[in-house]
Amino acid sequence: MYEPIPGNKIFEALHDHPTIVMACNTRVTKGIVKGILKAAKKMDAPIIIEIAKSECNINVGYTGYAPKTFAEAVKLVAQEAQHDIWALHADHIGIKKGTPEELEETRQLIKSQIDSGFTSFAIDASHLFDTSAKTEKEQLRENIRCTTEMARYIEQNTQGREFGLEVEVGEIGKKDAQGNVITSPEEAVTFISELEKSGVKPHVLAIANGSTHGNIYDEQGNLIEQVSIDIPRTKAVVKALKDNGFNVRVAQHGITGTPIDLIATKFPHGDIIKGNVGTYWQNIFYDVLKTHNPVLYQKIWDWVLQNYKKPEKKDLETFGKNAKYALKQFFNEIYAMSKGMELALESEAYNNAIKLLKAFKSEGYASEVRKLL
Repeated sequence: MYEPIPGNKIFEALHDHPTIVMACNTRVTKGIVKGILKAAKKMDAPIIIEIAKSECNINVGYTGYAPKTFAEAVKLVAQEAQHDIWALHADHIGIKKGTPEELEETRQLIKSQIDSGFTSFAIDASHLFDTSAKTEKEQLRENIRCTTEMARYIEQNTQGREFGLEVEVGEIGKKDAQGNVITSPEEAVTFISELEKSGVKPHVLAIANGSTHGNIYDEQGNLIEQVSIDIPRTKAVVKALKDNGFNVRVAQHGITGTPIDLIATKFPHGDIIKGNVGTYWQNIFYDVLKTHNPVLYQKIWDWVLQNYKKPEKKDLETFGKNAKYALKQFFNEIYAMSKGMELALESEAYNNAIKLLKAFKSEGYASEVRKLL
């Protein structure tokens, strides 16, 4: 009853509703996932639990998880939390070269994700951008080819089961006046148009619109807010997609550090249908760990600085940007956490998830998904 549902059911049910579905990449599952799912149950909100290729793959990513072990851990928590409207999303299935060898490795990863029970997938071939080409179609040719091939592979191997599909354009590409890569409405329309001509119909499009993954620091190494997301550009991309008859909405990546009041009052809810929150949860984990197990926290701190310290970077920034790589290294010690710490993580995750779900205007929308189901 509490197994993950197909991601497309969430996106289709909420099409053009003024809401954003929160997609949580927690990296650490214990305590945090339960707090999030309990908050979603309380708010009757749909939720997505996701993890990226770099974090969780066949060889075990930097979180210490493989697809099967991650899926098992999250499904168990969903049963405990008793929340029924959630999807399990394979985020950032990255393709950076497009070689036959890389595509075969990607197929193997996708097959393991499907077999493990993932119900939504994000094909990210956005690095394959030809800066020397003259037209959008030529610039995006390799992205289109690889995305199409992988999307067809997912369809063939899900054996008739429905699934959510996210695609991406803009990791590398055209730059604005400030030198930032930014997705144009024309690129988005060309990309989705060519995919649909090939029989691939994505539900969600990740774009470059000024966001940054992870924590952001100023020149003095102080953690700062992210206020760089280009909201007018985001609206323009969605308008162009709508005007051309495409039922595709935007996935907003890199929300960690974005002020909650900005999400609540400025984000175009509905134009953005999926909002990724990742490092935010990792920050909560380390804050709680520092209080409940200062000895382990210090061990992780020392390990991160020993392996990732750069002379020009402050220690806080070094830790904030690289602490994720310690999760695999200290996996057994982390998951031997006390019950008190687990409950503290659950409480912190619950309280923060409630705030975010309110900002995303998600309350009550799980019921809309149930109607479609």
